[in-house]
Amino acid sequence: MNRRIFSVLLLFSVLVLDFGSFASEHSAAAFQKVKSLAGTWEGKDAAGMAAKSKFEVVVNGTTVLETLSMSGMEDMLSVYSVDGDSVALVHYCPTNNQPRMKALPPTGEIHQLDFLFRDAGNLPVPTTGHQQKISLHFDDADHLTESLTWRSNGKDSLEVLHLTRTKP
Repeated sequence: MNRRIFSVLLLFSVLVLDFGSFASEHSAAAFQKVKSLAGTWEGKDAAGMAAKSKFEVVVNGTTVLETLSMSGMEDMLSVYSVDGDSVALVHYCPTNNQPRMKALPPTGEIHQLDFLFRDAGNLPVPTTGHQQKISLHFDDADHLTESLTWRSNGKDSLEVLHLTRTKP
């Protein structure tokens, strides 16, 4: 009887571990796509104003740090990392709040990651202005479209940046 219980538990453990690795394969592939952005990017927003972004792979390859500079604004930081079956993002905003978002990677080739708001640090009420969504569209190896959805008083506004990788 103990042998049968042990066999069932062993089989269950293998199945659970295998499912977990399947889920993390998608998030690992999506995170590799984010890591591929390492470097400096320059471009413009929809109004033609300059925008720059720098992606750095840090913390022994487990985290990507993005520093985003947009004309007329203080720099913003976004930190990307794997979180189980998703890719997590924490956005450090000049408005002094820290939206936390997650992107569930699609199966197959990854062309876009949509990071959706989960909650935020230092957000007194939901109507306070904050980033609600950040999307990364991987146009090709040297072109990135980054879309930022700002929510304030229940209304969304979209800022779209078209960025090109700079050559060292």
